[in-house]
Amino acid sequence: MADVLHVATRKGLLTFTRTAGAWALARSDFLGEPVSMVLADRRDGHLYAALHLGHFGPKLWRSADGGRHWVEIAAPAFAANADGQGPSVEMIWSLECGGVDQPQTLWAGTLPGALFRSDDRGESWELNDALWQRPERAQWFGGGYDQPGIHSICIDPRDSARLQVAVSCGGGWCSDDAGSSWVCRTQGMRAAYMPPELAHTPEIQDPHRMVACPAQPDTLWVQHHNGIFLSRDGGMHWREIEGVEPVSKSVCRRHILAKTRHFAASLFALQVSAGLLWSMFSTFFRHFIDPETRCRCLLGLFCSGHTMACGQHAIKKVLHVIRPRKSFKEEVCF
Repeated sequence: MADVLHVATRKGLLTFTRTAGAWALARSDFLGEPVSMVLADRRDGHLYAALHLGHFGPKLWRSADGGRHWVEIAAPAFAANADGQGPSVEMIWSLECGGVDQPQTLWAGTLPGALFRSDDRGESWELNDALWQRPERAQWFGGGYDQPGIHSICIDPRDSARLQVAVSCGGGWCSDDAGSSWVCRTQGMRAAYMPPELAHTPEIQDPHRMVACPAQPDTLWVQHHNGIFLSRDGGMHWREIEGVEPVSKSVCRRHILAKTRHFAASLFALQVSAGLLWSMFSTFFRHFIDPETRCRCLLGLFCSGHTMACGQHAIKKVLHVIRPRKSFKEEVCF
């Protein structure tokens, strides 16, 4: 069971530890700065934090001792054109480790929908030109941001050359040759926000989050703009999980949390049995908006095969936490 949680927020990087079954805030880094992504590399213990600093651009930091000391390293960037013009990286939206046979490899997904690779623990980055030059890119567009973004990267643990990325809004893309070539795989997804004749167009789907089962990597889930989709064949085909009702006030209970001027949020870990069926926890993959408090619940991360951590943010100061169901156990961090 994981005993450490790293949580990237708009107000800094928070680290929680669990002692005697209780979670507590252990440290905070980059206080007051937007941390767009955090990555704990289990291969060598390094910790990476990406900052989204607006006018100053994205920054990337690395720690070799769990966050006690940080070193700034290179952030993914486009090479300038001959005239000094060209695209720029707005934000690092995803970070992922390479395979166990690639001890120094990292992948970074960014706005504006560019994928970068590093083979020296982030000291330098190279644009994946094959995906950047896809002609279908002309159909991509922003989903919540002005530009499309790569927010999910899945590396097949059986084959490091096989990876999948999810683009909002640009569909899901798969490479079997370490990024040298790409194919769009969103068959079965639908975009309810498009006219009916365009709803199934592969290159305009809006997957908000894609995760692969560590034990069965061909099983993937996507939390889409308008539903939950499941693939059992490595993303070749997707089917919508139907009949899942959005979370409502009847399955929420209110928590009044201590608030500071720096941060107001809740975090809880859900302990789940290994054999838990999708139908028991699919609701937790949905965004939900409480009409009274305007509170949105977001899937945060998986800590292990038995622990799922989720976070919340709210416009108002009162936050809601989902009530655990059956074998779910709630652990409110603060």
